[in-house]
Amino acid sequence: MVAYYPELAQRVRSQRDLQPELYGEFDFDQQPDRLATEPDVDSALPTWVADRAPILQDDRVTELISTATMLGDVVADPYAALMNTYSVAQLIDMLKTACRQGIEAVLDAPAELASFIGAMEATPEWIDFDLVREGARQERIPAALLAPFITRGAFIATFTNTYAALPMALTGALSGKRAARRVNETASFFAVTTLPGALDRYGPGFEAAAMVRLMHSMVRYNALKKSGKWDTAVYGMPVPQVDQMPAGMIGQYLLARKARQQGRTEFTAEERAVVEFARYRCFLLGLPEELLPSEPADIVHVMHARSALLRHGFDNICRELVQGTMAAYLRPDTTLFDRCAEAVEKSFSKLTFVRTFCGGDRNVAEAMGVSLASTDLMRVALTAPFIIGRFTAVTHASRIPVLRDVTDAYVIGLLELRLATYGKPEFTSDSAHYTPFRTD
Repeated sequence: MVAYYPELAQRVRSQRDLQPELYGEFDFDQQPDRLATEPDVDSALPTWVADRAPILQDDRVTELISTATMLGDVVADPYAALMNTYSVAQLIDMLKTACRQGIEAVLDAPAELASFIGAMEATPEWIDFDLVREGARQERIPAALLAPFITRGAFIATFTNTYAALPMALTGALSGKRAARRVNETASFFAVTTLPGALDRYGPGFEAAAMVRLMHSMVRYNALKKSGKWDTAVYGMPVPQVDQMPAGMIGQYLLARKARQQGRTEFTAEERAVVEFARYRCFLLGLPEELLPSEPADIVHVMHARSALLRHGFDNICRELVQGTMAAYLRPDTTLFDRCAEAVEKSFSKLTFVRTFCGGDRNVAEAMGVSLASTDLMRVALTAPFIIGRFTAVTHASRIPVLRDVTDAYVIGLLELRLATYGKPEFTSDSAHYTPFRTD
């Protein structure tokens, strides 16, 4: 019974009416096996992170996560389903035109596209754009100076659970160029959204968010209609909104944990801007407001609840995804500099993964396919003084009024170089490349 989030529950139920071809046979009343509500089962929430029992006793947050686990994208999914009428290239071209020039510029624009763009344009009242712009300015510093060294480590964290990782396995992004492309696309998206004005209505970040949503919706459509493998009774909704929350809010979760460790119940002014920026970016990605709390305690609670209600599972699929992503070569060239930069980045990513997602336990990481060797630690030790030192220096300089503009110009220039290194993102999902997967 819905007690706390009736509007969110209605949004979930509306999917069948909005897209009967895709969700007509989807049982939104059936709890999928991935949703672990039993108190005596293993979940994705490690015991070293938090105690699961109090979360299960919180009916409000349990209802929130259970409901959001069944939510896809009520406006992007119908547009992606037009693959039966339009080619993927046509859908992409129309979406890009609508993002860059407005829906009026799309000749005979389908109603589904108008609804999609209209939903992204409908900025909620809870967004403070002054904070968003300030948050973007702050976030482009780590995007330029730290993200290139840790993105892979954070990316593979999404593969540590069978139920959440399965859509990626289905797309065939297990190894090689496709794995590298997915990592670089992720890094590119988070980087471009921090540029000045990127999340404005006609900015490149707005378009990138729309493209990411289309990609996820294509994965949902192909998983349910073309893979012949997706078991909704076990896995539920492919790429549900609740699985996109960790990627969108991980930085803010870490800020919230830091605040709580320091005995604070509120964010500082700087932290508040970063949180608001992330919340708006998540809104553009389709996440509902209910999954985007703004206070430290609420952010931590919701993030922990998502893991506490996700059944534990790590199988061969996860291991292949982790190993394939770690083995992928991300640099644009194979010069000596590129190979050295690749080695340093891998070492930092491994350390990030071990510390952030394995509680510092190298044996746990090893079991998942990430080996942090002594050579990795040596590379980190040799390069960290420059990498961390530069980040710290630029961060401090950005807080000095007389240096702020000069610092920002330097960061923007570096960020644009990073984007060139990542390559041009495609943000597409082609069912022709999908591969069979094993669930053993």
